[in-house]
Amino acid sequence: MADSVCSSSTSTLTLDDAELAEGLITLRDCLRWATSEFHLAGLHYGHGTDSAWDEAVALTLGALHLPWNVDPGVLDARLLPMERRRIVGLARERIGSRRPLPYLLGEAFFAGVPFSVDERVLIPRSPIAELIEHGFGAWFPVEPPARVLDLCAGSGCIGIATALHLPTCEVDLADVSAEALEVSRLNITRHDVGDRVRAVASDLFDGLEGRRYELIVSNPPYVDARDLATMPAEFRHEPGLALGAGADGLDIVRRILREAREHLTDDGVLIVEVGNSDRHLEAAFPEVPFMWLEFERGGQGVFALTAAELDAHAASFA
Repeated sequence: MADSVCSSSTSTLTLDDAELAEGLITLRDCLRWATSEFHLAGLHYGHGTDSAWDEAVALTLGALHLPWNVDPGVLDARLLPMERRRIVGLARERIGSRRPLPYLLGEAFFAGVPFSVDERVLIPRSPIAELIEHGFGAWFPVEPPARVLDLCAGSGCIGIATALHLPTCEVDLADVSAEALEVSRLNITRHDVGDRVRAVASDLFDGLEGRRYELIVSNPPYVDARDLATMPAEFRHEPGLALGAGADGLDIVRRILREAREHLTDDGVLIVEVGNSDRHLEAAFPEVPFMWLEFERGGQGVFALTAAELDAHAASFA
């Protein structure tokens, strides 16, 4: 996917851009030029990078299929003409279309793992990645969960990364979007986890009757109407179904809180990301003891509730 996108980008270079590409001799030249162009264009960052420099690094390394931890000595390596044209083409498309970079490259990293992505799914960026990397050890210090549900799975990044970090667990990826499930299955195949991970068509829990899990993790739609209306152009390339969730962003989360207990084991845990809608959740359920999680790399609005806590407050969610 990445190669085809890059090729289409470079084929539309103007004469001026083609001449420009000839003058960008090294990777360092490309990084400096792209950073300047991104600053001038006023791009929004939030799909894996947080500055013009980081975006330029991600674009150039991605265009050249180089890893993030590449030897810095490569910065002064001379690039082939086709590589320079590819970088210029991608940068121009990033600026002109405002498409997030992972869509242009066809790939995003989550919990240290690469995932195929396109406009059928959200770009992975949840702080839940840190919990996966630590094996959800705060709740399962001795034995990892045997069965895990990634609810509203999208690309499947949460569930598949969990399966890769916890090689004994079985994972269901549930999503209402048939298009998202197609991407999930691509990633199941990509990471060769089909023996332990399956994609399930399900409107939240509707397609999971009779199934119970030690751990349910969800990054559902949670953007409230006000935030959705004012999001930068980059976010408008992502599927609206996976972003907006009513006036206060809690339309889906309310259903999860009401229905999750039926699919948790008695010692199970529910972990849900609600982002900026955390304030709405606290206001809606002031009596519920949400455990708000903290992350070393930043991020907010992720809570945990145990099965026992869901039982104790079932009347609040009814």
